[in-house]
Amino acid sequence: MSHSFDLAIVGAGVVGLGHAIAGLRRGLKVVVIDRDAQANGASIRNFGFVTVTGQQRGECWRRAMRSRDIWAEIAPQAGIEVIHRGLLVAGRRPEAMPVLEAFLATEMGEGCELLTPDEARARLPALSGELSGALWSPHDMRVESRDAIPKLAAFLAARGVTFRRETAVTGVEPGKVHTSGGTVTAARIVVAPGDDFHTLFEDRFTAYGVTRCKLHMLRVSDPALGRLPGSVMTDLSLGRYLGYAELPEAEPLKRRLAVEQAEHLKHGVHLIVVQSADGSLVVGDSHHYGATPDPFAPDFVDELILDEYAALFGRRPQVTERWLGTYASASDRLAFIDRPHDDIRLVVVTSGTGASTGFAIAEEAVAELFG
Repeated sequence: MSHSFDLAIVGAGVVGLGHAIAGLRRGLKVVVIDRDAQANGASIRNFGFVTVTGQQRGECWRRAMRSRDIWAEIAPQAGIEVIHRGLLVAGRRPEAMPVLEAFLATEMGEGCELLTPDEARARLPALSGELSGALWSPHDMRVESRDAIPKLAAFLAARGVTFRRETAVTGVEPGKVHTSGGTVTAARIVVAPGDDFHTLFEDRFTAYGVTRCKLHMLRVSDPALGRLPGSVMTDLSLGRYLGYAELPEAEPLKRRLAVEQAEHLKHGVHLIVVQSADGSLVVGDSHHYGATPDPFAPDFVDELILDEYAALFGRRPQVTERWLGTYASASDRLAFIDRPHDDIRLVVVTSGTGASTGFAIAEEAVAELFG
């Protein structure tokens, strides 16, 4: 087997695979090295929701749009099903509507629609309870990440990308990746370690103030819901996603949420609902931070998530599966491309948006390395 490559990538999560896509498109000889036999971290413990609408205005939103376009191009080639497209943000309170109207007036609202309560219910009849209106965006898409990431890796392997699985990387220096299976030589190297801050370039992480975020997620069954027209969010997401929350018009809504749903905010709970091909739903999520988050999942956090689901749909679904995820987080940035050497990049998404922005970030990093 060859040990010499144009580009070596440490990490086979969605960000690492994004770099492999970018390298392959440049005709590079690429190797991806990962300690696990298959993807097992944040890249599969998520919604599979390629979120454009609501990402922070500017660079993050542009990266999300570009990543969405790459997903849309690669998915059919890799046999990855796009299960649904679009996003419906249901405004449960009157204070939500000025936020949605202001969003619609920005460049991020291009192609989106503001819906009356009747129009929103026509699009999603299962909506229940008080509703002031909704935003419909055509820009977002959903894949089943548990299937999509393995299929993406298989697609890349079939086109010449080399994978070294169950291989620990013990050190990186210019031109060399030292592993448990020997030394790999490469002209350029990308390290995409997810939330492993200590194995490689530990000193480089200090400046970024990184920690970890733990989230709760659920798979639920609710046959009466029918087919979703797209992914679904509510007022709580308007207070959390920076594309909405940073608008001045969001302040009255955030103040009301702080009074009415303080416990949800305390645990970082907001509602995202996406659907799988079998009709089941993936629902979440929550946010708890720490250098080493505990592995426990208290039931009351799941109940907060389900409370918001019930407020939107008028009933509680049957929970069929629960899991935790962790990802890298930083309070003052959404991602970073660090440069330990001219020929090495350390690339970390620090906002839980790897599936949504990682492909574009990878494209930028590879362009830097290869000009």
